[in-house]
Amino acid sequence: MVNHCLTIEDRDERSRCAQTIISTMGNLFPHLRDINDFKHILWDHLAIMSDFQLDIDYPYEIIKKENLYSKPEPIPYSFPRQIRYMHYGKTSPLLIDKAINIEEGEEKKQLVQMVANHMKKCFTSFNKEGVDDRKIFDDIREFSKGNIDLNEESMRLVNVKETTNATSGKTNNKQQKKSGR
Repeated sequence: MVNHCLTIEDRDERSRCAQTIISTMGNLFPHLRDINDFKHILWDHLAIMSDFQLDIDYPYEIIKKENLYSKPEPIPYSFPRQIRYMHYGKTSPLLIDKAINIEEGEEKKQLVQMVANHMKKCFTSFNKEGVDDRKIFDDIREFSKGNIDLNEESMRLVNVKETTNATSGKTNNKQQKKSGR
């Protein structure tokens, strides 16, 4: 149909033919009529199918041939440094940076405890077999550049598996059989 439209000499007749093609395209895909700019998209497709050679007055501004295959500019990320460990995300290192600047005391101890437990939970979601607390303490030491030094004697982290069962209220069949329920 588009090739036939390109061969029509009379501009008005060519425009009517293009209008008919657009109507046919709309009838072939009625579920797309709910999309905003549905007609505009159809006119763009008609221009593309005709290789931008169809000489008619388009009712919409159609896409330019140069812009058809161009890639958008890359989006700059607001987080300037690389995420060293993807399973921790970008929040954990930022929280550790904040904890370094807090003066020693109960507030800092609680913040470090919460961040360490959060990091253990993140790591466990990444590695289902679990994680040793020493690994979390080593990563905190690395993120803080040695300013926060934790060990198993100074802090005990929550067992993530116990936490997930307690919060969900569910136990698995093996636990129920062991406890005699």
